[in-house]
Amino acid sequence: MTAEQLRAIIAAGLDCTHLEVDGDGRHWSAVVVSEAFAGLRSITRHQRVYATLGTRMHTDEVHALSMKTYTPAEWAALAARGQ
Repeated sequence: MTAEQLRAIIAAGLDCTHLEVDGDGRHWSAVVVSEAFAGLRSITRHQRVYATLGTRMHTDEVHALSMKTYTPAEWAALAARGQ
């Protein structure tokens, strides 16, 4: 799997205003920004992203995915602070 393929899978299952994916084909990191995360705890946000992957985590097609999840307002606040 390529970063672009993983990005497309996540984007197809979750309306993202910003999405970055990087990795080596098995171990991935992602920054996911979505209004769907509003009012949700971090664990629930991560579950929403994992849900977009379907069985790909169970079949080891995606071995590991670390992520940072933000609402658009949280993302804008980070950008304003220069992070």
